[in-house]
Amino acid sequence: MRIISGTSKGRKLVAPRNRSVRPTSDRVKESIFNILGGEIEGNIVLDLFAGTGNLGIESLSRGAEKAVFVEKRSQAIRLIQKNLAQLGLKDRSEILPKDVNRAIGILNQRGESFDLILMDPPYEKGMIQKTLRKLNSHPIYSGDSILVIEHDRREPLPLTIEGWDLIRQQRIGDTLISFLTSRKNPQG
Repeated sequence: MRIISGTSKGRKLVAPRNRSVRPTSDRVKESIFNILGGEIEGNIVLDLFAGTGNLGIESLSRGAEKAVFVEKRSQAIRLIQKNLAQLGLKDRSEILPKDVNRAIGILNQRGESFDLILMDPPYEKGMIQKTLRKLNSHPIYSGDSILVIEHDRREPLPLTIEGWDLIRQQRIGDTLISFLTSRKNPQG
């Protein structure tokens, strides 16, 4: 695992020692950020199911203003903390050590809004639908926000996604990367 581009380009991230945390592969991460292009600079990023923090940290390296990492597993939280510290990115980040659905509620109560939401839930556990419902009832995004979901090809997105439009999908092996935009501005 390494940072692909930006201020920390080429730097290695601390990786998990076991399989309980499944980091996004460099190949998948590179595809996500190639498709997003210049959509990162100055943005506020939310990394749901953050794991090692790989995606949010890549966003910070590419010029995101701030990243919030949501992760409930203590081993993964320690990895995120180590990676942020070794790259000098702690001042532009926050770690919410909570379950994703609770964290979305907390962020909504705080009035937070994110330009880019990165979502890499555990594969084939039904978390995509549950998280999309929570996002729709707690709109922590604007009409210009982008939602990127990394998921297994055997767990396709629902045919209709309330509040979101699927604008692109990329398949890499068994992984699908889905890019969505919000259908309306939830704040207005």
